[in-house]
Amino acid sequence: MKPITVKETEVSIIIINEKDYISLTDMVRNIQNGLSLIEKWLRNKNTIEFLGIWEEMYNSDFNSLEFEGIKSEAGLNRFILSVKQWTEKTNSKGIIAKAGRYGGTYAHKDIAFEFASWVSPEFKLYLLKEFQRLKEEEHKQIGWSAKRELANINYHIHTDAIKQNLIPLELKPEQISIVYANEADVLNMALFGITAKYWRDENPQLKWNIRDYATINELICLSNMENINALLINEGIPQKERLIKLNQIAIQQMRILQNVENRKLLN
Repeated sequence: MKPITVKETEVSIIIINEKDYISLTDMVRNIQNGLSLIEKWLRNKNTIEFLGIWEEMYNSDFNSLEFEGIKSEAGLNRFILSVKQWTEKTNSKGIIAKAGRYGGTYAHKDIAFEFASWVSPEFKLYLLKEFQRLKEEEHKQIGWSAKRELANINYHIHTDAIKQNLIPLELKPEQISIVYANEADVLNMALFGITAKYWRDENPQLKWNIRDYATINELICLSNMENINALLINEGIPQKERLIKLNQIAIQQMRILQNVENRKLLN
């Protein structure tokens, strides 16, 4: 997952068992003697109680007996507790010490927000804001991926129509590839106004193809057009006529999709 920047501090986020874990180490990296704050926070009796409640709620393997011993010692002047000691003694899952490239102390987001509040209420608010922004971006990406997958499924309907109607049996493999590419560019021209080759020539710095950089609305439209073009091919309509018709459909559908999006923004 991408890191987030909170008040000029880059904070890493990793996924463990499909849950978000935020780096406590990164949170205090720009604070003088910041790393000592993590152990200082762990020595706090309220912190121990909070961690124990969280673990008992979400961790069936939590060692409650060891936890009770730690809790009884918390608050005493002689009490010292490191992240490693906490995890080894209690088999906790809420906080982990990670080695390697992205090493440091990570905590489940519930616990990380609690730590951020203890360090600085202002920092916590900015952390929440940036974390929420990241989640919203992820949801948009999930939506885009779903539409891209739908377009890929309809692609097979499209290519089957091409295979059944436009490819003579005597064609060689390289000639068949040209036919498929040519029909794909019918859709590209109708929707984007350019061919795949022209787009690649104009964007040599980009890794993927034109459709991988399409918007969600464009992917919805593309998916519909693949089905429509397959029907037109099956009906024997010439390519030139299909291109004109598909372009008209693309303009109409993109206008409708944009109006729907605008209404959502207004609401």
